Amino acid sequence: MAELRDWLSHGDAEEAPQDARPRSSVRERLRFYVHAQSTGVAAHIFEQLVFAVCSWLPGVPGVALRALAYRLILHMRGWAAIEPGVRICQAANLTLHDGAYIDHGVYLHACPAGIEIGANTYVMHRAELHVYNFRNLEQSGIWVGRNCIIGEYSVLRGQGGIVIGDNVIIAPHVQIMAVDHVFDDPTRPILEQGLRAFGITIEDDAWIGAGAIILDGVRIGRGAVVGAGAVVTRDVAPHTVVAGVPARLVRRIQRQRAATRQAASAREGVRPR
Repeated sequence: MAELRDWLSHGDAEEAPQDARPRSSVRERLRFYVHAQSTGVAAHIFEQLVFAVCSWLPGVPGVALRALAYRLILHMRGWAAIEPGVRICQAANLTLHDGAYIDHGVYLHACPAGIEIGANTYVMHRAELHVYNFRNLEQSGIWVGRNCIIGEYSVLRGQGGIVIGDNVIIAPHVQIMAVDHVFDDPTRPILEQGLRAFGITIEDDAWIGAGAIILDGVRIGRGAVVGAGAVVTRDVAPHTVVAGVPARLVRRIQRQRAATRQAASAREGVRPR
């Protein structure tokens, strides 16, 4: 084991390529693969053994087994339910709180700052939370609060950091992209020009509609609603509804307006809907 680790770590002092693709040698390619998957050679081997034994077992027995065995490779604060077929990379950087539910086929790829999923939060089928931080961006990570839902096939890219509050609803097929490519130099391939990553914040009680895209540098305010298919390129104020491409203000959510409608309906003898 020590010899394999030494062989893979040889050449660490060399500068990494800007696009993080491995060099052509077998050693560099293998080293690239292992460090993308885990925090070290020994950790990678142990994690794969745990996955081989536990990751496939269906039903309640499988959920129970993973709730116990996965404590050996990730941080579990209470009891979390992990369905079969969940792919986890950099498991040591993943934290699941009590009542978290990870559905079939979810992909979690954590960077050193990690992915944290709050209590009673559901990450649904084929969602992807991805923070492959090969450029060592300090703010990288994904932090999800309590009682949230991340819908089926949604993609969260957290190189710039994604912070999601409590009671947030993220519908299916949403993309939250806290990263952007630099393309200012026309003489160089975009792949080699690096990244910009400012981060995304979604405050408590927000609802992101199906198929919406949230781009880097955006803050979604408390109680805001993003319409289905919207492309959000700028901040969304609290308790507002935005929709369209690019997303624009549709209306403000006002308690007083709702109370006035309800009172008027009551006076007219109409049952509010």
